[in-house]
Amino acid sequence: QVQLVESGGGSVQTGGSLTLSCAPAGVTYSRSCMGWFRQTPGNDREGVAAVWSNGRGVHYEPIADSVKGRFRAYKDSAGKTLYLQMHSLKPEDSAMYYCAAADTGRDNCQPRHIPDFTYRGQGTQVTVSS
Repeated sequence: QVQLVESGGGSVQTGGSLTLSCAPAGVTYSRSCMGWFRQTPGNDREGVAAVWSNGRGVHYEPIADSVKGRFRAYKDSAGKTLYLQMHSLKPEDSAMYYCAAADTGRDNCQPRHIPDFTYRGQGTQVTVSS
């Protein structure tokens, strides 16, 4: 069974930066779509970013409007570990961040799809103070 392990969360001040990592454990083959979503207590899950790859070097990295220009998701050169680079963090970015993965086509690898993926990690907390 694929397990995903997130790391890199923490507490920063407004305007700070963090980079989250998501590494698969167990079965080591890559899923075509990996991404990040976040959730705060009592609120809906929000898809933040996705990375789709076809195993031949083609990547597609859509990002949610709410974080466009500040966040970027990408994979390492081996295509296994997923990252979420976050800059200019705001208090409203505070949430538990989860990574998730699935085998999908490119059209179904959008940030809004990520919260519904079956394979996901336990999350890493990001707290941004004002």
